Amino acid sequence: MMKRKKFVPYYYIIPGLLMVLFFVYIPVISNFVYSFFRLSSYSAGKVFVGFDNYIKLFTSDIFPIMIKNNTMYAVISLIVQVGFGTIIALLLESKLTGRLRNVYRNIYFLPALISLTAVGLLFTFVYSPQVGLLNSLIRSVGLENLTQSWLGDSKIAIYCIIAMSQWQFTGYITLLMVVAIQNIPKDYLEAAAIDGAGPIKRAIHIMIPLVKEQLLVCSIITIIGAFKLFTEVYSTTSGGPGNSSQVLGVFLYQNAFLHDKMGLAAATGVLIFVVTVTISIIQIIVTKSGKV
Repeated sequence: MMKRKKFVPYYYIIPGLLMVLFFVYIPVISNFVYSFFRLSSYSAGKVFVGFDNYIKLFTSDIFPIMIKNNTMYAVISLIVQVGFGTIIALLLESKLTGRLRNVYRNIYFLPALISLTAVGLLFTFVYSPQVGLLNSLIRSVGLENLTQSWLGDSKIAIYCIIAMSQWQFTGYITLLMVVAIQNIPKDYLEAAAIDGAGPIKRAIHIMIPLVKEQLLVCSIITIIGAFKLFTEVYSTTSGGPGNSSQVLGVFLYQNAFLHDKMGLAAATGVLIFVVTVTISIIQIIVTKSGKV
């Protein structure tokens, strides 16, 4: 009877392990294997091509553009979503917000609740050159010479998409940081206040170091999201004009479902996986996560 009780906890773990195995690890391994084959969704046959799909991916004219766009998205998102989001969280948990702090939290978090596709369609209207809200606002203040086709300009299309994403996801990161700040023991802050530390010193020397783990989590979430970027681009420009706003996620989708190059799409998926995992590991090592 005692031996059976020892195995009871494992019975509860097994269903979760099976779900992770079948929905995460097996698909990842299968995708890695498929990346070495030429595949078609219209045929069950497959031809082994070795590293040919990877060579096509890395030698593609679009590859530098995609890496640049995804990297730029990641860097700007870290600065705005994690950096600015942390500052907002600190302000929300300060005495400045008073009794309205819950209202402010809801206002900041509201955009994160909206569907990505809906946000893409919304900002397509905002950026519209004829009836768009942005150009209308610019005209109303007498700066008509600054109006332009925002998503139709190859030089600024990707920046317009990045701006849209910052508006939507900064509130989400802010809420995560608010929860972390609320978990800081009040004794530390009270002791610092007694020693004469002002709000800024308390934030820099006590609050931010104590939420380091949450900052790391937010950074990893943001970078993974940057290299998985798909819906925001596909619902606005589909990678255009030309390929100026092309990213890895859209490239993967187009090759898999439009050009029927499943092997090349699988190789792109492997690249996204390797990049996100590598950056996450580097972040953990650099920040010395888990060490006191």
